[in-house]
Amino acid sequence: MLQPETRKFTVSQITELVKQHIEAEFYDVTIEGEISNFRPSSTGHLYFTLKDENAVISAVMFRNRAISLSFTPADGQKVSVWGNLSVYAKRGTYQIIAERMEKSGEGDILATLEERKRRLASEGLFEESRKRPLPLLPSRVAVVTSPTGAALRDILNVTARRNAGINIVVLPCPVQGEEAAAKIARQIERANMFQLGEVIIVGRGGGSLEDLLPFSDEVVVRAIAASTIPVISAVGHEIDLSLSDLAADLRAPTPSAAAEIVSASRDELLARVRDLRSTMTRELERRIERIRLLLREFTAARLERNFRIMIQPVLLRLDDAKEGLVRSLRDRLVDARHRLELSVKNLESASPIEVLKRGYSVVTDGETGRVLRDARETAAGKGIRVRLHRGGLGATVEEITQ
Repeated sequence: MLQPETRKFTVSQITELVKQHIEAEFYDVTIEGEISNFRPSSTGHLYFTLKDENAVISAVMFRNRAISLSFTPADGQKVSVWGNLSVYAKRGTYQIIAERMEKSGEGDILATLEERKRRLASEGLFEESRKRPLPLLPSRVAVVTSPTGAALRDILNVTARRNAGINIVVLPCPVQGEEAAAKIARQIERANMFQLGEVIIVGRGGGSLEDLLPFSDEVVVRAIAASTIPVISAVGHEIDLSLSDLAADLRAPTPSAAAEIVSASRDELLARVRDLRSTMTRELERRIERIRLLLREFTAARLERNFRIMIQPVLLRLDDAKEGLVRSLRDRLVDARHRLELSVKNLESASPIEVLKRGYSVVTDGETGRVLRDARETAAGKGIRVRLHRGGLGATVEEITQ
């Protein structure tokens, strides 16, 4: 029998207490483990189990969170799951409701890549100003990739289809693993040393974040940045992004796209030439027609009329200036004549001759000819001369009066 002091609970009550305790204590936790029994539902929810050597835990990721995953979960993958623990009362089990999930170790890898990206960017390795244009029609292309990978097959197929005359120089190297980065960088340097191509394609097919790590290695990024030959980075699929993409002169979303960029189709080139010829012809015709319209304005009659229209204001200004000059000279002459007449009158009024006309005379000493102004300047018996308006008189002084 149960002891009297034992507490009694229903299944629902004890489950609710456990639920409250677990959900209050274990929220926003991270669990690392291996995916097993992965079961995606038709509604988009993901059901799976996380396990390690000694235990398992159920997990669920609802559709609104699952659509943000950068990879497709599968059994056997090691992952880190962020979320909250919850109790599923109907089964009496606890589980983690996943908010985020990434492959185990990806968080550390992404943090390392972000730090490397900031450091290399600060050195200017990703600057747009240092990127060079690609040659329009390269005759030889160097390809740094795995000789057995799908990327090389895609490049060869595309170039053969679009422009069979292009030469492909393959510089083989591993594209994943610890030794891949150094060998990729060495092949880029070799392509530059021996001028093995007019453009270099560096790339591989898609893969996991770990698989693509060599193309974000510092030695590869620096080799691409130091290349004197333009480099196209074609790493993974369109959604993948490596530091090589940022350092290269051009990023292609896939190796096939890179091959299309360097192998311009002959038909496309011919179409471009035809378009350019049509454009040039239209432009020349337009300019010729414009010149013809302009030449219509240059007939003899139009030129004479235009010349008259142009010269008429000048002639009018010249006539106005001439008339103004004549008026000014006439006014100056009238003024000068008036002043001259006044001066003549002043001179005439002051002339002794004019005085003589009025009945006056001038008396001079008969011997010296000196003008006598005072009776005391001569004496009785002396000769004098009298100047009249007309002629003169000789006389002898008989009497002097004071």
